[in-house]
Amino acid sequence: MSSIIFGPLLSRRFGKSLGIDLSPNKKQCNFDCLYCELKPAKTVDRYDDIISVDNIMHALQEALSLHKDIDVITITANGEPTLYPYLGKLINRINDIKGNIKTLILSNGSTIGDLNVREALAKLDMVKLSLDCANDKCLKKLDRAHEGLNVADIMQGMLDFKAIYDKPLIIEVLLVKSINDNIENITALNHFLTKLNPTRVDVGTIDRPPAYKVEALSYDELKGLVSLFDLSLPVYIVSRKTADKRVQKYTNDEIIQTLSNRPLSSDDIEILFDEDTKHRLKDLLNSNKIKIKSYGGVDFYKLP
Repeated sequence: MSSIIFGPLLSRRFGKSLGIDLSPNKKQCNFDCLYCELKPAKTVDRYDDIISVDNIMHALQEALSLHKDIDVITITANGEPTLYPYLGKLINRINDIKGNIKTLILSNGSTIGDLNVREALAKLDMVKLSLDCANDKCLKKLDRAHEGLNVADIMQGMLDFKAIYDKPLIIEVLLVKSINDNIENITALNHFLTKLNPTRVDVGTIDRPPAYKVEALSYDELKGLVSLFDLSLPVYIVSRKTADKRVQKYTNDEIIQTLSNRPLSSDDIEILFDEDTKHRLKDLLNSNKIKIKSYGGVDFYKLP
């Protein structure tokens, strides 16, 4: 199978996914993030190695003929997929043949200020954008952004996109020790995200070997920072690689008190609650004292 297509991969959040790599031959990105799993590369603002839409569609249709039970087609790249010059045309072609399969893009969010990009992404079923930094100094240091990119344009582009997009919009924040994990950055991100009101916010840290020498945060550190976000934001802790499963027994009152502080995802429940507490959680659910709500494919336990 062509290297343009990868998978299927099983995602707990999105189901069975077939990936499209719009830059399979080399890294083409307007960021050179310190935490990137790809080797360092000079940033670019356009692709010079371009796969045709016809070749991508041929590879996709071949893959779909082999895999009949795909839940989502995920558009990504060795780099930034929205730099692909024929993205809108490609999405139209995918929509023509996808049937009930959902579509998703994983983007660093840097080009969302471009009207053409917003119009292309609006045709997708789910959009996931990154936002690690609330100021340009951080953007340059951590994401090593291409010249001309700035946080103000990115944030305004996200707001403009949200105004025309009523399907799941997920924001990913990746935190790196001693770079963007400070209170000032978290507070500023929280201020913007409460204004943006995305479907979900995924907060994670480094969980693969990075391009540069940077450190991950522990699960407890992530959990502490997540507590600083507004309760109106469904925040999902993605990286649990360093989480110790320290299950404890909670009474009904303690469960309700915990959920009043912040809704918990199913993964949080596995880390925090022992089996007896899970049974009590189920009883509270059955008696409508708590409820489950899905935010972009992730279930959260919360108070009514």
